[in-house]
Amino acid sequence: MTTAPVSAPKSTLWTGPTAAVSLGRARLKTYIRTIAAVDALVIVAATLGGYFARFAETSGPVGEAPPYTLIGPALVVAWLLSVRWMRCYDPRVLGYGAEEYRQVLQASFRLAAVVAILGYVVRSDVSRLFLGFTFVIGTGGLLLSRWMARQSLHKARARGHGWSHRVLVVGDVPHVMELVGQLRRGVWTGYQVVGACIPHALASPEPQRLSDIPIVGSFRTIVEAATATGSDTIAVTASSELTASRLRRLGWQLEGSGIDLVVAPALTDVAGPRIRTRPVAGLPLIHVEPPDLNGSAKIIKGLADRLVSLTLLFLLAPLLLLIALAIRLTSRGPVLFRQRRVGQDGQEFDVLKFRTMVKDADRMLAKLAAHNETDGLMFKMKNDPRVTTVGKILRRYSLDELPQLFNVLGGSMSLVGPRPPLPSEVAQYDGDVARRLMVKPGITGLWQVSGRSDLSWEDGIRLDLYYVENWSLTTDLLIMWKTVGAVLKARGAY
Repeated sequence: MTTAPVSAPKSTLWTGPTAAVSLGRARLKTYIRTIAAVDALVIVAATLGGYFARFAETSGPVGEAPPYTLIGPALVVAWLLSVRWMRCYDPRVLGYGAEEYRQVLQASFRLAAVVAILGYVVRSDVSRLFLGFTFVIGTGGLLLSRWMARQSLHKARARGHGWSHRVLVVGDVPHVMELVGQLRRGVWTGYQVVGACIPHALASPEPQRLSDIPIVGSFRTIVEAATATGSDTIAVTASSELTASRLRRLGWQLEGSGIDLVVAPALTDVAGPRIRTRPVAGLPLIHVEPPDLNGSAKIIKGLADRLVSLTLLFLLAPLLLLIALAIRLTSRGPVLFRQRRVGQDGQEFDVLKFRTMVKDADRMLAKLAAHNETDGLMFKMKNDPRVTTVGKILRRYSLDELPQLFNVLGGSMSLVGPRPPLPSEVAQYDGDVARRLMVKPGITGLWQVSGRSDLSWEDGIRLDLYYVENWSLTTDLLIMWKTVGAVLKARGAY
């Protein structure tokens, strides 16, 4: 371990970081204003689109029809107020997770419900088709524009240049390193660690570090260290010496400074919807809801899986036949490859794939074991000699996995879920990893949209466990949307 001196930094160091913080906040405000302006344009365009879609074949509403020149603007204003009321511009949800999309959906659906009820109560003659077209176009447009803005924000954060929060991490050394690792795995979330404060940093003429993180102070100089590093956020993690009273005093010290204080709980990889803060006897207790593995959402997920898989099989039938013909004409062996996998609750099933390797490829595995390019229990090799010419193309664009739609239709798999493991892998699972068997495996999942074969064994398991703990229908839709981009880019596919 190598710390910057613990004493309070000199005032000459303060000017630059303050400018950096101001730049970051100014850019965040600009981003929020841009999002609001785009939302307004989308809603106006949706309202006009709904009007022309409804009355395109006529010269417009006739007779005693309601005045759409008043209804349209009123609907736009109401929609914008609904979006703001649902806190869709809250910096804490912008650019990260499914919560932003969920709040946009709620704002649109609730307004649609209110408009429908009011129309029924007052017996309005407003065209239902006009309202239907408007809400469908507008909701889809809002989600698409938010997604495009998020991609732009993530790229800007990856490049740096003031788009991220500057974070000072405070806590014991092991917990500081763990939190730093978590934040760095998601650099696109916008939290850049610029320094750390540990309980007893030693005064030294030489700068001290934890790995590549500079130690800029002790628990006695947190505020000074935050000012010197230009931090706009102080993230406090676990430490036996950082008592409740000490943390409360730190909050008092930060009043009026513009520096945010966040507390990172010891429990990680738990998404926001499962967390509730309850004040009990003056203590902000964090209540963690159990994973939603049953109930109505699971029933809806099962029905959606079967309906979507049946629809895709019907639409993709010509492509499936073409692939089957290409495999049959270019290599010996069956068209489909069946492999035993382990599904929900440890139940084994045969996963279906288009064959991408030569016949009897399993018998050649022992000779190639020394060339394994991944850690953990899986075998992966970028230039696997067993893969056929057609198989390389199928793997590159994940076309070999299309027959798994039959597994989904049969109920052994889901469209979204953890990667289906081999029985040999499951035999070596410990208690933690076995939790990934609590839900159905999926054709796609967090592992596929996060790098596929480029992921380490540990990262793949971590993503699967995160999905099990935090899955939701909104998350599934988000993963399916990201899968399209992951497949087209073909990153980690081999």
